[in-house]
Amino acid sequence: MQGIPESRGSEDYPLQNPLRDRAADLDDSALAAQVIMSGIDGNGALTPLMKKILEEVRPGAVILFGYNLDTDKEGVRRYLEEVSRLIAAGPAGIPPLIAVDHEGGRVHRFGAGLGRLPAPAAYGEMARRQGRGRALAAVRRDARDAAAELRGLGITMNLAPVAEVLTDENRPFLEDRSYGGDGAFTEAAARSFILAMEEGGVLCAVKHFPGNTGADPHRSRPVLAAGGEDLEALVRPFTGIFRLSPPPAVMVSHIRLAARDPDRPASLSPAVIRDWIRGELAFDGLILADDFSMEAASGIGEEEAVLEALRAGVDMVIAWPGSLLRLHRAILRALKDGSLPRQRLREAASRIIYEKLRFAVIRESV
Repeated sequence: MQGIPESRGSEDYPLQNPLRDRAADLDDSALAAQVIMSGIDGNGALTPLMKKILEEVRPGAVILFGYNLDTDKEGVRRYLEEVSRLIAAGPAGIPPLIAVDHEGGRVHRFGAGLGRLPAPAAYGEMARRQGRGRALAAVRRDARDAAAELRGLGITMNLAPVAEVLTDENRPFLEDRSYGGDGAFTEAAARSFILAMEEGGVLCAVKHFPGNTGADPHRSRPVLAAGGEDLEALVRPFTGIFRLSPPPAVMVSHIRLAARDPDRPASLSPAVIRDWIRGELAFDGLILADDFSMEAASGIGEEEAVLEALRAGVDMVIAWPGSLLRLHRAILRALKDGSLPRQRLREAASRIIYEKLRFAVIRESV
């Protein structure tokens, strides 16, 4: 795929354009699978058990980790071809998005042979020393080169960039993953990264809305106390990006945000997802929830958390290989008993399929 994909205009929104909406044709099993992004086992080849699981549940996306990618580039490319071919061989015939966290710096999943992006903080330092223009040009150049490498391997989605402004509160967790404490530069750098990735055929999920504290959500249940102008300043990079050049996707964190919903993590909160992101901020791309195996999302059980997130307006949830079958079956049960409205899932699958068409993951004339 060459060039920036076609923009997401209101006339092209998948729920309004039946030529681009295949979700209505999916049976319940395929519909439930489309909204899952699953980890997979294997390095260079799928394990026999993983093949069997993917033949039963053909997820809408897979997410890769270092244990999948510790081989040479050609081995990774063949492995991902096998994964995509197996998933697309199902009755629905829909290939998966292949996702990875490719932020730069310490968040680098690959072995030898694939370029490591600089840490986002390095661009912030470059802006301070050499000027914003030079720093943003470097972001664009490096992201464009990285996208070419990713797409060449068969990777079509980058769970990046981090668009959180660095503060004294979140510094212990984010460290060099943030572009720094300048909100305007963070917004501009994240936008440059997203657009350059799109030029290379890789869609981005900007993260982690609305932000984090210094506590690691993998191991704790953090609460963000910011409200009013302080909260507006924290989310300004996201709101600016949504307004000026909406990204394909946004990832919502498991933070509890007292100013919006003190009782639920943001990833489970209709007040955050439906009222704020969809309503006030008018974002109509994909909404992803961070991994529900994190401690920050614990308390109600992974299956119920996934269902609550989907009901709240999340379009895609993350599963580990060992939980893929169980979570798929939980979604199917909720569809059958009506506790998860089928239209909600069709809406989510429509957005997923639309981006697959837009980024040529699905290739067909419309």
